[in-house]
Amino acid sequence: MQPSLAAQIDGELTKRWHEPRSAPLRALYVERLGEAQRRDVRVAVWIVGILYMLFAVTDAVLIGDVLLYTAAARLAIGLGFIVGMELRIGRGVPLPLIDRQCAAAVVVGYATWLWLSSYSHHHLSASYYMTFGIIFMMVSNLFFNFGFRLALVTSGVIAASFLGALATVFPVSYEYAVAVGTLYLSTYVLTLYVNWKLNRERYRVFLNAVRAELQQEEVVERGAALLRLSTTDAMTGLANRRAIDEALRAHWEAWQGRGHGFGVVLIDIDYFKLFNDHYGHQEGDRCLVAVAAALERVAAERGCIVGRFGGEEFIVLARSESRRQMAGIAEAIRGAIEILCLPHCQRPDRCETITVSVGAAFSADVAGNKVERLVTEADRALYAAKASDRNCVRVFDRDDPGQLGLYESVADLVRTALAQDRVSLVYQPILDARTGAVVAAEALMRLTAPDGAPVSPAVFIPVAERTGAIVELGKWAVRTACREALVGAGLRRVSVNVSAAQFRVPGFALAVAGILAETGIAAGRVAVEVTEGHEIETQDAVMQGLAELRDLGVKLWLDDFGTGFAGLSCLRSLPFDVVKIDRSFLHAAETPQGARMLEDILGLVRNAGPATVVEGVETDAQRAFLAARPVDMLQGYRLGRPMPAEAFQAFLREREEAPARSLSA
Repeated sequence: MQPSLAAQIDGELTKRWHEPRSAPLRALYVERLGEAQRRDVRVAVWIVGILYMLFAVTDAVLIGDVLLYTAAARLAIGLGFIVGMELRIGRGVPLPLIDRQCAAAVVVGYATWLWLSSYSHHHLSASYYMTFGIIFMMVSNLFFNFGFRLALVTSGVIAASFLGALATVFPVSYEYAVAVGTLYLSTYVLTLYVNWKLNRERYRVFLNAVRAELQQEEVVERGAALLRLSTTDAMTGLANRRAIDEALRAHWEAWQGRGHGFGVVLIDIDYFKLFNDHYGHQEGDRCLVAVAAALERVAAERGCIVGRFGGEEFIVLARSESRRQMAGIAEAIRGAIEILCLPHCQRPDRCETITVSVGAAFSADVAGNKVERLVTEADRALYAAKASDRNCVRVFDRDDPGQLGLYESVADLVRTALAQDRVSLVYQPILDARTGAVVAAEALMRLTAPDGAPVSPAVFIPVAERTGAIVELGKWAVRTACREALVGAGLRRVSVNVSAAQFRVPGFALAVAGILAETGIAAGRVAVEVTEGHEIETQDAVMQGLAELRDLGVKLWLDDFGTGFAGLSCLRSLPFDVVKIDRSFLHAAETPQGARMLEDILGLVRNAGPATVVEGVETDAQRAFLAARPVDMLQGYRLGRPMPAEAFQAFLREREEAPARSLSA
């Protein structure tokens, strides 16, 4: 197998001076430096040619009796050299051949001058003049970029010609012959050594430059991969929240500035939690991928942008001129999922296949100057679709009181949840990846409707954030988690999810400090999980609130890392203690590309400093895969499902008693 170019270069750079050079790299060297060398040769040819002709002045002073002949020869050789080489360079003659022709010209120029000088009657002047022959050696070995072998031959011919002429033509003393002969030979050896050194250094500089280019290409490719990572959902390959947020703002600016109408379509898979619980999360992931592919086909046909909005919810941004056109796009989306006929036998209705509820909003129907309002109205339309037996489309209409009423009913449910005791916490264990010990638990909020039916967090959390009810719910969650999971328990730490909206109301950190004092819990046993989001960096209140919590000693955990809301910059904004890698990356690691992506993410986080939690561990194979990777903690259904406080305490006791039972046995 042929080694990579980088490996060849590394091997070449480690070779000793006497070892043979790589033929492919030498060929690349000639090819890459060819154009620059041609420019250098052209300049050198002009300088050498003109200088050779100008030495006629010295001829006139020292060997004037043969000036007529030397001047004519110099003019003919100098001009012929310049014109001839210009023609060859212009025709693209290969550089090695050009070098050989230049070398031949240097030898001819020297030999002609030496031959004509021998006819001068001014023998003493001519003998002194012969020392100027070392200039031809320097031209050969230093001025032109001749290779070592060509320089060796060229300057060797010059030295031999001089020594031959000295022995046969010029009547000089023994002392003169020794002195000038030694000068020629010394110049020959020293300039050849410098030529070899320069050629070797040029070659090494070239190799290092190519190596740097390769490293730069690797950096660029890695940067492009990270950019794709920060704007692409790992599981489905669709645009993620970060990319969608940028596209959404671009569409909104085009609408506000130039009147280019567009719409937002939100798509939610019906009864997806029941699908996951029955078929398992791996099948759930496959379902998400299939739905994403169908949405991508519709988006490509209609020139839309499609992305994953979170969980089982997707979003489509579509250029549109009317509400009716938006309704057509939304219906095409619904139909594209329906015809997939993906089985879903656990639905409580009569349908036994995967369907979606679709809500849409058109820019012209939304008042105000904030793009978030358009998403909110699409949300309202989506709630209306869910309330209409699902598998249908609803387009937001500001004149339809029914849609507003549905949204308000969910908001009322959230606002009265604490007073009517319909909200609770469940706890999912987090295990040490090496020992398997339970080192923490994540507190998850649950809400039930007045009829006892569970309300999905994907439904009530966004409403709680928009209405502001999340602030009191968040404080309640911290207090309840401390009392249920930490007071009198052997659990080391509990993490509580906190919304960025909670930091917009001053005093959240102060409220947490009061809860810690009230319950007597050390701040270090509480972790606050914030979802990787645009708000972390762009809202000063969020940054300040997180910093205040850190000053209290509360641990900061970054949740859903890699889903693209803010990307790697989150790690630079605050010194998070733990980073939770979104489960989609583990599930995508079944492929070699997905495995490399997960390893890259783990490496990036580890280099940044925080500990790592990988979410979504649902099989023994996934756990074994992570055992060989630099992971600190694990979380997932295979390790423990979310459970109420009593069940979680029993779970902890059972794990503590298991080693004791094994020892007594």
